[in-house]
Amino acid sequence: MISVAGVSKRFGGTLAVDDVSFEVARGEILGLLGPNGAGKTTTMRILSCFLATDTGRATVAGYDIAAEPLEVRRRLGYLPENNPLYFDMTVGEYLSLVAEVRRVPRVDKVRLIARALEGCGLGPVRGRIIGQLSKGYRQRVGLAGALLHDPEVLILDEPTVGLDPTQIIEIRELIRGIGSEKTVLLSSHILPEVEATCQRVLIFNEGHLVGQGTPAELAAQARGSEFVDLAVRGPRDQIVREIAAVPGVVECVDAGEDAGAPRFRVRCEAGADPREDLAAAIARRGWGLLELHAERLSLEDVFIKLTGGEGK
Repeated sequence: MISVAGVSKRFGGTLAVDDVSFEVARGEILGLLGPNGAGKTTTMRILSCFLATDTGRATVAGYDIAAEPLEVRRRLGYLPENNPLYFDMTVGEYLSLVAEVRRVPRVDKVRLIARALEGCGLGPVRGRIIGQLSKGYRQRVGLAGALLHDPEVLILDEPTVGLDPTQIIEIRELIRGIGSEKTVLLSSHILPEVEATCQRVLIFNEGHLVGQGTPAELAAQARGSEFVDLAVRGPRDQIVREIAAVPGVVECVDAGEDAGAPRFRVRCEAGADPREDLAAAIARRGWGLLELHAERLSLEDVFIKLTGGEGK
């Protein structure tokens, strides 16, 4: 549904996006992560035809962003970080204006506005002035405007910025519902938000795409090798030798004790998961297996490792 191949964009002496390539499938929710100036918003503006590329090619819903920008815009809904609302209009008046700008056929206008109001939970505030609404409701209005013409692709730049935790949950649920029917590309600086909402993640840093995949795949890329922590009751030296002999294990280190339990840290070959074989080896020797679990990196850990520090 979205295809980006070798896209680059320079602003003066700054290379904002450098040879970026990725694909987004129909019905997928893809998250963009990266610190300030990483290239996320520039990439979104290129895909929404607000900016032209210097090099490379991109298509949205099968249409080339350079050769067929009007066709791309017809099939695209875009919510920028600074929600462009008219605060002196009512919700209904604003959506009616969006319908006119989008050239929604008059015969479909009432139906599509009603569907946008219902889908974004705006029915009770249809007659309210937008400037009198909470930030959460204003974000809902922006989403409704982006969805009004029933686009195939939705691009959302920081859709939950400035919202309180309850409002974030509400917008997250809206995006999940939208993603069941449409392709969604969103950026966010809230790492747990992306992890909870998106099926795949792209991580940008200094204009480069430094990681992409599911959160689990990114964790594996960032880690390079797998680790398993165990607590086993038995003779320590023998446990270390027995575990080190299990296929897929690179080394086993005696990690001392924690709350009286003997602990061991196992480094495994990249991509290997020898937990079942480890448990079987310990059981054969009659030792007590008190604990066995694989190390899990959070998306925040991956983000920090791939970008070299914390950022937006």
